[in-house]
Amino acid sequence: MATQPKTRTEAKRTVFVDTFTDGLLGPDVPMLGPVRDGGHIVWNSTPGCWGPMITPAIRGGHEVCQPVAVEGAAVGDAIAIRIKDISVASIATSSGNDQPMEGRFNGDPYCAAICPGCGAEWPRTRVEGIGPTAIRCAECGADCAPFTFTNGYTIAFDEQRRVGVTLPAERAEELARDAAAAAALPDNSTQNPILTFAPHDLVALATRLRPFLGQIGTSPSATIPDSHNAGDFGAFLVGAPHRYAMDAQDLQRHKTDGHLDIDAARAGAIVVCPVKVPGGGVYVGDMHALQGDGEIAGHTADVAGTVTMQVEVVKGLGIDGPVLFPVIEDLPFLARPLSEDERTRALALARRYGMSGLEESLPISVVGTGPDLNSATDNGLARAAELLDMTVPEVANRATISGAIEIGRHPGVVQVTFRAPVDRLAACGLLDYAVEQYGEVPSTANDGPRRDAGAAATDGATLPTADGTDGAIPQGA
Repeated sequence: MATQPKTRTEAKRTVFVDTFTDGLLGPDVPMLGPVRDGGHIVWNSTPGCWGPMITPAIRGGHEVCQPVAVEGAAVGDAIAIRIKDISVASIATSSGNDQPMEGRFNGDPYCAAICPGCGAEWPRTRVEGIGPTAIRCAECGADCAPFTFTNGYTIAFDEQRRVGVTLPAERAEELARDAAAAAALPDNSTQNPILTFAPHDLVALATRLRPFLGQIGTSPSATIPDSHNAGDFGAFLVGAPHRYAMDAQDLQRHKTDGHLDIDAARAGAIVVCPVKVPGGGVYVGDMHALQGDGEIAGHTADVAGTVTMQVEVVKGLGIDGPVLFPVIEDLPFLARPLSEDERTRALALARRYGMSGLEESLPISVVGTGPDLNSATDNGLARAAELLDMTVPEVANRATISGAIEIGRHPGVVQVTFRAPVDRLAACGLLDYAVEQYGEVPSTANDGPRRDAGAAATDGATLPTADGTDGAIPQGA
């Protein structure tokens, strides 16, 4: 009997994505898929930030991949995203501090560009030559890039994408003349490659690569420019003079905080995201080759590449923003599971003071966002307290003595990371992800055989010890 063709709405085991939005996200942006609950998505991602920032026809600061619907994901659920692999395709990129160009935007250079020559909104452009004046209006020929560099660099990568070195002018200009090829821009990308500008203020600076996704999340429930799907950049929409303006309450209700710029969102991590539209609309973009905490320059090394993920629906979780389970080496020192030796010492101390065992806990990282770091921290503490049925002061204590507050992006994205009681993780449906990342918590109520959570997750990896030296985490029995 002949096999019946699949219907267009039948969920697929794997969805391949090589198409992109025009910088907007929301319920009106068509979704691909659906992908099966437990299925995989393979993405061909464009560079974020700078390329779209000098492409005024793109209506957001990034050019993210077209969202994918997940089978069975309903509003109020969450979607757990396992990042299986991130592979950098670009051989080089350019980046640096930005300066908006006055007269070339309506209130916000990221999402409301205007040609200074003919006044066209979101003008189409062409590239003429190289350098910071190369982006020209397709209608009137005016220089119309909304941004330029205050201090910029061009960085090239080795074949294994392990290290990078910033280049002098002549080498940067060579790459600029074939910028799309050096950036490995996907075929369906419409951005002007930032390598065209050939910045070269930093020369011969060497650094390491550790790629991650600046954008990873789910679609907001109202139309939002992709770069503004977070509490800090989203604050620019409040009272804005352009068509994407929102009030503060609507922004809080609709955004999903997919614009993280958290370097822990890399291969091996699990990111749990809220579902605010039917199907979720999982999307990625703004791939970075490297970044220090805070992305303090405002931008980092944006690259193209491929990403493989597995998605899974978490029914009824009801979170407002992302939750992370980073790879163990990305956890703050105090948030890492105790080694077997540390647990033994702690248990002996507990018994000396009349306790029969230790609290069973595993790490979790809750994202908070806001217009500034203080408000982002308050948001992360409040989200963690609601998720785990704690008070905010308890979360603050736990993050102080068994975790840390980490800056994802300055000015307003943080991670509130700490070890949470396993019963609270179980109650909200997230314990399995913590165990997957960090291993089972050993019982300390007796002296029987135990398995170290840290050792189980790292397979003998080396982590800092209490005295600041590197020591191998011992394998549990």
